[in-house]
Amino acid sequence: MPFMDRSDAGRRLAGALAGYEDQCPAILALPRGGVPVAAEVAAALDAPLDLILVRKLGVPLEPELAMGAVVDGSAPIVVRNEDVIEVADVGESEFNATRDAELAEIERRRRRYLGDRKRVEVEGRTVIVVDDGVATGATIRAALRATRMRKPKRLVVAVPVAPTDSLAELRSEADDVVCLEEHKYFGAIGVYYADFRQVSDDEVIETLSRFAPGKKSDARRR
Repeated sequence: MPFMDRSDAGRRLAGALAGYEDQCPAILALPRGGVPVAAEVAAALDAPLDLILVRKLGVPLEPELAMGAVVDGSAPIVVRNEDVIEVADVGESEFNATRDAELAEIERRRRRYLGDRKRVEVEGRTVIVVDDGVATGATIRAALRATRMRKPKRLVVAVPVAPTDSLAELRSEADDVVCLEEHKYFGAIGVYYADFRQVSDDEVIETLSRFAPGKKSDARRR
């Protein structure tokens, strides 16, 4: 398997992103799985770490299959996978119910993970959006579109592993795409990790505490 765990993937991804260190980037992680990957990138690049809260919209009877994704905000951004919606025969009311449930989960996570913590300002700077991998790409496309609305100078997506067709779509959303492992025939993200255990809320909170605004991260010493 290419990666031992998410931290291993993050360290290797950080090496591929080393050229961005002198651009004073900001790192945005997709929780929960993207956080330990992004933490290694942020530590290596001496960059601030923040979250971008996105939820996959799973098909009602097959939740691992993404029919879209939603990003929180005053006007939530929704990305739809129309091909999946059609094949799975998902009606509009079902789609909207799933969207609303995931927006409620986003709000729960915002309160738990971030509390009153201020967002990292990204306007006018290089932003690197990190996850632990890409499958259909709906979730990270939603994250990129929401981040683009915050007017970064340059928008980069960085993932350890992804299918070739999803990467092609991401290149139309980002200024640069960095991926360590690209596969035409993909399967599930977890196949590419020896350890792909679920990341807990507590792990996310602890990791973010090491990158609190105004606090020099101690992650380089870990």
